[in-house]
Amino acid sequence: MASVLGTSSTAIFASRLGSSPSSRSSFPSLSLIPGQSYGKKFYGGIGIHGKKGRSQFRVTVTNVATEINSVEQAQKLGSKETQRPVYPFAAIVGQDEMKLCLLLNVIDPKIGGVMIMGDRGTGKSTTVRSLVDLLPEIKVVFGDPYNSDPADPESMGIEVRESILKGEELPVALTKINMVDLPLGATEDRVCGTIDIEKALTEGVKAFEPGLLAKANRGILYVDEVNLLDDHLVDVLLDSAASGWNTVEREGISISHPARFILIGSGNPEEGELRPQLLDRFGMHAQVGTVKDPELRVKIVEERAQFDKNPKEFRDSYKAEQDKLQSQIASARSSLSSIQIDRDLKVKISKVCSELNVDGLRGDIVANRAAKALAALKGKDKVAAEDIATVIPNCLRHRLRKDPLESIDSGLLVIEKFYEVFS
Repeated sequence: MASVLGTSSTAIFASRLGSSPSSRSSFPSLSLIPGQSYGKKFYGGIGIHGKKGRSQFRVTVTNVATEINSVEQAQKLGSKETQRPVYPFAAIVGQDEMKLCLLLNVIDPKIGGVMIMGDRGTGKSTTVRSLVDLLPEIKVVFGDPYNSDPADPESMGIEVRESILKGEELPVALTKINMVDLPLGATEDRVCGTIDIEKALTEGVKAFEPGLLAKANRGILYVDEVNLLDDHLVDVLLDSAASGWNTVEREGISISHPARFILIGSGNPEEGELRPQLLDRFGMHAQVGTVKDPELRVKIVEERAQFDKNPKEFRDSYKAEQDKLQSQIASARSSLSSIQIDRDLKVKISKVCSELNVDGLRGDIVANRAAKALAALKGKDKVAAEDIATVIPNCLRHRLRKDPLESIDSGLLVIEKFYEVFS
């Protein structure tokens, strides 16, 4: 399963070259890859020559990577000891549907994220944030603010692409997938990126400060109470989720950077519905309810009390289960590309979508990907009908057209149609 994850960057118009940017953030759990070159400092950019009066100057538009004095300092900044203790994922009682959807998205980020709706106090945000410990490591260009993938042009910032075209050798590092929280009160500038006023006032240069979308590239963007998000931020998310890129136009500066992220949202249906356009951007939809069994409720209360009393001791008690889950996810991610699904099953999936009048083809695509991810998680090499039956309600229930007179749950409608077609 998955977290959906940066550094800050600065695009500089400078009349002076060689000014070093200040350190702003660090990669969590950073480790350099043996055998890679680290001798060169990475500053990608486009040089523009111009004139002002009688004097010539050089204007550089560049995204300046965070400087870290040493690898030891980076590891110290990203170490678990400096972070708030997170409730272990393996300790979450019940809510199997939500946990499965999250795990499948970690295995295959292309599924497109999860929308989690349910009663208040059912552990939605706790479960999502507990994913942090399970997130696998990915290769990034060291110091790049957008977590550029050194092997995938679609996930590279423009400066990294230019450096590769020039034949430059870029340092590569391993870092855990990043999880970024999007607060409800965030401004559009904080989400998309903005001009760094401090640099403008102190150094007299126009500097671009990347936002949360830059930090979330190749990671997870988590929005708690997503149905309360302001419309203008919803528009920004829709644009980035559709194109995979974020374009910022500020004060004569135009900056584009990759913004491919797993979008995870949670909310309470009593507080309002999401716009259909945003709802369709979530690959899967999980519904959670309050646990009714008194024994389970007591167990949840007791374990939460133990965690609050001594987080380290409680986390240590679940270390073996967490490690097992981590290795299971790593194995599933490595075998995902080899998972097969028969054409006959693909046709039946599309028939279910067609007969349910699902708009568009996103439901077909997500159902196929989720079924393959589940087969990989189970350690199989081929998708079976039972794998599809497990995931198809989560892939389609939020894509059905709303009927105000319909009393049956949309997930049950999907299951009924599945058995009708697959029988």
